[in-house]
Amino acid sequence: MRLEQLRAFLAVAETGSFQQAAQRCGVTQSAISRQIQGLETDLGVTLFHRANHAKLTVAGDRLLPRAKKICQEWQNAVQDLADLIAGKQPELCVAAIHSLCAYHLPPILQRFCQSYPDVQLRVTALGSDRALKVLKDGLVDLAIVMNNRFLTTNAEMVVEVLYDEPIKVLVAVNHPLAQYEAVPWDELAKYPQVVFKDGYGMQRIVQEQFERRGATLRAALELNTPDAFRGVVRQGELIALLPETALIEAYADPTLAVRPVAATSTNNHRNPDALPDPPLTRQVVLVTTRDRLQIPPIQHFYKLVSELLPLQVNCLPLSTTRGESKL
Repeated sequence: MRLEQLRAFLAVAETGSFQQAAQRCGVTQSAISRQIQGLETDLGVTLFHRANHAKLTVAGDRLLPRAKKICQEWQNAVQDLADLIAGKQPELCVAAIHSLCAYHLPPILQRFCQSYPDVQLRVTALGSDRALKVLKDGLVDLAIVMNNRFLTTNAEMVVEVLYDEPIKVLVAVNHPLAQYEAVPWDELAKYPQVVFKDGYGMQRIVQEQFERRGATLRAALELNTPDAFRGVVRQGELIALLPETALIEAYADPTLAVRPVAATSTNNHRNPDALPDPPLTRQVVLVTTRDRLQIPPIQHFYKLVSELLPLQVNCLPLSTTRGESKL
């Protein structure tokens, strides 16, 4: 059974004439007759009494309301896809890491809402690994996350590198590590730390750094928001390794201090001439899928983020202008 057969059936049923049905469908009367005969053969029943007027049989009368529903559903599907291609979608869903949601993302969200006022924008703050999973599951359209090549190496994924940012040490202002201009790794290992929960890329990167140096990460507490990290670290004992974008309010807090991590080599004990490790950083990327990138609102949001977010991050005062050594 084909859609054109059902359309021919509806045209004959509604006009009561094979000739008028052919005129409505823009085909010959013989073409309409072939469509009806093929449908009757497929179904194994006669649908019309052939007389001066084409009158529905009992089987035809039973088929009529279902044929209308099928054709209407198909028309609805065609219209929905046409609206999608034209950018007429009810919502756009984004997953983003917490550190971007307070300062860097809002101006971009506002720009998008001005361009697409009829599209409801939904933004959810999630850890990087979780955000990539919900993107893969089709629950969001884009994810702004810390790069994880194990989760983004897929032919369907489109990954745009946005920026690299340093990871620094957050301590209470009276903590022993606050005396350092740059905190050595062997000193970091001496103190219990607040870490991100499982599913957050920052937890993984911090754990990997300690493992590379043969040191044990003393994870005393798991949290997932910058506010919570500041509140706990402010108490004086615990420390945290956080990305620059999560430290904006910490720089202005007189009870907290932010310090870079000292450049060291993981091979010093075996090779005194080894070059220092590269600065401790994380890479933030924008991820979507190739099919979603063909949809105008998603394409527009992708362009806004890729063009403006690096500028938003880089235009904020850097630590050197915030008086980092005085915090």
